[in-house]
Amino acid sequence: MVNLGDVFPDFEAQTNQGPIKFHEFLGSSWGILFSHPADYTPVCTTELGRVAQLAPEFEKRGVKMIALSIDSPESHNGWIKDIQSYCTLEGKFPFPIIADNKRELAVKLGMLDPDEVNAQGIVLTCRAVFIIGPDKKLKLSLLYPATTGRNFDEILRVLDSVQLTAKHKAVATPVDWKQGEKVMVAPWVKPEDFGKLFPTGVDVAQVPSGKAYIRLTDQPK
Repeated sequence: MVNLGDVFPDFEAQTNQGPIKFHEFLGSSWGILFSHPADYTPVCTTELGRVAQLAPEFEKRGVKMIALSIDSPESHNGWIKDIQSYCTLEGKFPFPIIADNKRELAVKLGMLDPDEVNAQGIVLTCRAVFIIGPDKKLKLSLLYPATTGRNFDEILRVLDSVQLTAKHKAVATPVDWKQGEKVMVAPWVKPEDFGKLFPTGVDVAQVPSGKAYIRLTDQPK
């Protein structure tokens, strides 16, 4: 299992687009690695189709996408045709799919779902999401069970927050935050530094405790 802040393991793997070295594949970009239980499964088909539809949004954020499934590169290429047909996609599929036939990466990265097995009794890969920064460190980890499809609009929202707070370390994002909304001033920031850090000002919420810890400001540019 990789912990937040750890350097994400480098690895070599086969994909449906050829062999990769993971850190080399990422280069200096942000990256998102998301795993799937198996090819030719219904929930995975909807997920990969949705990510393909959102590819321009990930690209706009400077994020390289890569998926993982336990089947072969040849199986991935056949499955992609179904994904494109079902999700009405045209053109080249926008990201590679890692072939983790032996589940070696799934085990190494803690991506197995012990409650879900296939017809042969083999434990399935869960629906993991890893967001990796340009420094190759893990910035976010989400683990969904095999039976629950992910919301990739939410993952984009989280990515916006992670990228914003990586660049502007004096702020955090509140519940349900979206691009352009107010952000919260980090607890460690002193009031005497407000003028230097937050040129549009800071609003301090009045609460029964009288403590001035809920502080809002405009999203940094």
